[in-house]
Amino acid sequence: MFIKHTQFEAARISGILEAAAAAIRAIPPAFPLDATVAVNPFLGQTGEDLATASARLARVAGASITRPRTSYAEDIAAGRITDADLGAALEAHPSPLTPSSLSQLKELASVAAPAPEPLPTIADLAASATGIDWPSVIEKSVGLWAAGFFDRGQALWAPKPGVNAYAAWRSWASCDLTPEIAGLSGFCAHVASAPDTFEQAVLRSTDRLGVSLEAAETLFHRLLMDLGGWAQHARWLLWQAELDGRTDSTLADLLAIRLIWEEALLTHVPETGESWRETVAAHAAPVAPSPDQAVDAILQDAAERAFQRDLGRKLSASPRREVRPAVQAAFCIDVRSEVIRRALESQSPSVETLGFAGFFGLPVAHTDHGSDVVENHLPVLLKPGLSSTSRCAAGKEHATRIGKRAVRALDRFRQAAVSSFAFVEAAGPFYGLKLIRDAFGLSGKRTRVSFAPRLDPALSAETKAETAATVLKAMGLTQGHAPIVLLVGHGAHVTNNPHESAYHCGACGGYSGEVSARLLAALLNDPETRAGLVEHGIEVPSDTCFMAGLHDTTTDEISLFDEDTGTSGGDIGLVKTWLERTGQQARAERAVHLPGVDAASISFRAHNWSEIRPEWGLAGCATFIAAPRNVTSSADLEGRAFLHSYDWRTDSGFKTLELILTAPVVVASWISLQYYGSAVAPDVFGGGNKLIHNVVGGIGVLEGNGGRLRPGLPWQALHDGDGLVYTPLRLSVLIEAPKEAISAILGAHPEVQALFDNGWLHLFALEDGRVSARYKRNGTWQDEPVRDLAA
Repeated sequence: MFIKHTQFEAARISGILEAAAAAIRAIPPAFPLDATVAVNPFLGQTGEDLATASARLARVAGASITRPRTSYAEDIAAGRITDADLGAALEAHPSPLTPSSLSQLKELASVAAPAPEPLPTIADLAASATGIDWPSVIEKSVGLWAAGFFDRGQALWAPKPGVNAYAAWRSWASCDLTPEIAGLSGFCAHVASAPDTFEQAVLRSTDRLGVSLEAAETLFHRLLMDLGGWAQHARWLLWQAELDGRTDSTLADLLAIRLIWEEALLTHVPETGESWRETVAAHAAPVAPSPDQAVDAILQDAAERAFQRDLGRKLSASPRREVRPAVQAAFCIDVRSEVIRRALESQSPSVETLGFAGFFGLPVAHTDHGSDVVENHLPVLLKPGLSSTSRCAAGKEHATRIGKRAVRALDRFRQAAVSSFAFVEAAGPFYGLKLIRDAFGLSGKRTRVSFAPRLDPALSAETKAETAATVLKAMGLTQGHAPIVLLVGHGAHVTNNPHESAYHCGACGGYSGEVSARLLAALLNDPETRAGLVEHGIEVPSDTCFMAGLHDTTTDEISLFDEDTGTSGGDIGLVKTWLERTGQQARAERAVHLPGVDAASISFRAHNWSEIRPEWGLAGCATFIAAPRNVTSSADLEGRAFLHSYDWRTDSGFKTLELILTAPVVVASWISLQYYGSAVAPDVFGGGNKLIHNVVGGIGVLEGNGGRLRPGLPWQALHDGDGLVYTPLRLSVLIEAPKEAISAILGAHPEVQALFDNGWLHLFALEDGRVSARYKRNGTWQDEPVRDLAA
């Protein structure tokens, strides 16, 4: 009998800890402000379809992850969503929960769905019983501690190093009288008596709270979602640790902390016991969508089919270029580049553009001039394989360091609790003038010393050639090189914006694409590289010059780093003229969509510290197309497409196709789904109102003096004040390649296949510029041609 009891307890302990691990995996990571990259907020739900994920997130966060019914009804009434779209979506989602007919579906589209309510925490139940807002008390108390514990150098006093989150919180909370002042008597003693490790704390709390194994996972998920961005930041710490082959217990520590609060409140307000037992029973029930959630998923699919139908009409395969172009320009696949590429191609028939991920295939860890900070200029899915630096001669390096330290010292002086008053007294009038100039965008352009980056350590001649060949093959740039080949990264010039890095290049880890573009240009111009490329079957003409450039997405100005190559005059002068006209044309197109602006004033938005919408970023994102440029060159894709140059006929073994599906497509899906999540569930996955943002710890923002860290995109990045400028759509991926090759790659990467199988992405095969098939699931396709992408 004793042995059986011991085995039962061991199984329970194992089950509870496994449930905690599963709940932790259900939380998406949130990257800090200095290298913000888009993250799929549904990263932990990609194994489920939209309706099931809706049910789960309704339970744990009270979130609806589809558009309001009224928006679908408006699109149906306006003819943007047709009966064909609705019928195809209804047919694609057979279920006892779905409407039995098209007419019933249309009728339900006009009936508002009930707002989801999360299952209550004990804090919620105690608040109802006592009239004290315990969730707010927890949010502010945990937020105050977390702001100090996670601080990355913003605070003037650093937390004690080398202590894990759980131990640090126990030390702090056992002395914090705020909960007791709010009415939770004995809380400090309760914390002091808590177990020493998070595992023991989780196990003790679940026993005292009566949490069953069946209820544990979604109950834990509910408590972690209650912590908002703090949980997501802790998930990022685990993400980073696992990239280095380590682990991190911070998010598990936060779960233990939140459980200790629940345990204390149940003891303090025992009358919540019966309601809590009902809540635990509800958590134990399987996660399953309701009829309303199933209908909403069908309506969302119909809206996406409407977009796909319109997209299919725009695509066609124009004749391929037969003559050598005068200029080739490779841009990042960022959707903002689609506008600039069309504008550049319109300058001359001799201009050809390409699309490739903005880190240009060089996974570098970069150290900037005058800095010791290592910046990872590569997608967050990868680890750096190269190192680079922009450091220069020792004398100039030393001067730059002194200058940067002086700026930091001044910032500390004006921010400190006492010296800030002296700073205002001394500098107030001068800063008043500066604020006025900045408010009207009159400060002018910032100048910066930009030293050319270089790989450090340098590569051998053999490695140079091998690296260059790999990149050129992936770019599809192995023949027909123009005399001038531009490698154009992108970045954004904004002022007074804590989310600045989110406007930079996601493929470069939230940094500007300048470093990657300049490194690749230097590598491809290197005589040793050119000589070694011949052995890889690539012969670059001797008159071809690779030149780096940078597209400022806020001003649509393109700067060339022609000083790196020592090339000037003649042809370069003409190219610069084309680029200037390109910027003017792109600004005119973008001005139509920016509130209160014309083409002439767009540039001033970048210098205006009070501007809340310097640009729309990637708010247009809706499709990813991997195909030769002639498939999309005649289409105006309205800045909504990630365009990746790809020709499967030159892709031996489909290695480039595999790279596209497992890296750029996944990164694009993260971007798309972050916009989607921030739009449909702004209270859970959005960044809140930037007008009241306060930066905390250098890692994120709070709204006002609130305690919850806000992940995701600010509301002003999605909304123009009257309505959403971003239409919530899951990404449609179109690839010109054999279906069998695509299916084989998906089969080898089940985590990527799950995105398509469960509908988080749509997938289509192209043939000669036209859609030939729609991907279903489990490697199957609808083989007959898809008419207007609606079937």
